[in-house]
Amino acid sequence: MTAFVNQQLLLASRPAGEPTPTNFRLVETPVPELGDGQVLVRHHYLSLDPYMRGRMNDGKSYAAPQALDQVMIGGTVGEVVVSKNPAFLAGDKVVGWGGWQQYSIVDAAPAAAGALQTVDASRIPLSAYLGVVGMPGVTAWYGLIKIIGPQAGETVVVSAASGAVGGVVGQLAKARGARAVGLAGGPDKCHYVVEELGFDACIDYKQHPDLKSLSAALKEACPNGIDGYFENVGGMILDAVMFRANAFSRIAMCGMISGYNGQPIPMLAPQLILVNRMKVEGFIVSEHMELWSEALRELGGLVATGKLKYRETVADGLASAPEAFIGLLKGRNFGKQLVKLI
Repeated sequence: MTAFVNQQLLLASRPAGEPTPTNFRLVETPVPELGDGQVLVRHHYLSLDPYMRGRMNDGKSYAAPQALDQVMIGGTVGEVVVSKNPAFLAGDKVVGWGGWQQYSIVDAAPAAAGALQTVDASRIPLSAYLGVVGMPGVTAWYGLIKIIGPQAGETVVVSAASGAVGGVVGQLAKARGARAVGLAGGPDKCHYVVEELGFDACIDYKQHPDLKSLSAALKEACPNGIDGYFENVGGMILDAVMFRANAFSRIAMCGMISGYNGQPIPMLAPQLILVNRMKVEGFIVSEHMELWSEALRELGGLVATGKLKYRETVADGLASAPEAFIGLLKGRNFGKQLVKLI
C-alpha cells in the first residue's frame, strides 16, 4: 500500500470576495494501509460545482463549511484499486465523495451506506455519473418535478440553461409537454440550448444588460407568461422573470450564483409573490435521498437511449482544478465542469 502516493488539493485560506488559486494548496501524501471494511479508490474524474463556493465561507448555511487545511469536498468517479470489503472488488467502477484528490480511502461499512456506489459504465459513460446521471441531474429532476410540476402547454424558464443542471431541466420539461425557455451567456451557448438540447427559445442575457431590455426579451420568448422558473442565478434575471410570472406560478430556488462572492442580491418587487400567489421554494437535493433512485432511473434510461443530451468541459490534471473552478463561477465552462485525473 505504501507504493501509492496521493496528490491532494487542500483549502488553504478562505476567499475574500472571488476565490483565487492561492486559496488552495497542492500536497503529496503516502496512502495509508487499509483497515477492515475499507476500499481504496483511484479517481478518474472530479466534479466541480457552484455549491463549493458557499462551503468555502465560514458562515451559517445549510451545510458545515469546508474545513481549512483539509481536502476540498467534491464528487468523484473512479475504480476500486484495493478492497478489504466483500461488497467491492478491485476493478469495480464507483461513484462517491472522494474530494479533490487522486485517491480516497472509503469506509464502505453498512453504517456508511451511500458513501460509495458501484455503477455500470458499459451503457453510460463514467463521467456522466457526476453530471446528468448524478447530483446535477437529480437536482434538475427534483426542482422541476417536485416543485415546479410542469403541465403540458405551460412555459418553464431556466437560468444557466447550458449548464449541468439547467440543460436537464429544459429537456425534462419538454418531455412533459411544456415549453422550455432558457437563459445563457453568449450566442454559442444559446445555439447549443436550442439546437442540441431542444429548448423552444434561449435568451442571451449578455445582450440585455438592463432590466427593461431583459424583460422585453422574456416577453417575446414567453408570450403566454411564465408558469415555472428554475432559479440558478438570482439578481436581475430573477426580477425580470417575476415581472412575467403568471398567477399560481412556481419557482424552484436552486442556486443564486450572482451572490456567491458576497454581493447583496436585492429583489425589486417581492410583492409579486403575493399578487400572483406564487410558490417560491428553496431546496437542497441531498435532503431528498429517498427520491434519488426514482430520479436516476429516469435520467439513466434517457441517457442510455440517447434521449437526454449533455456536454462536458474537462480540465486535465488535479493541479488544474482551482483555475477550472474559478472559471466555472465566471461561466467559462460549457455544460458540466469536470477534472480528469487519469
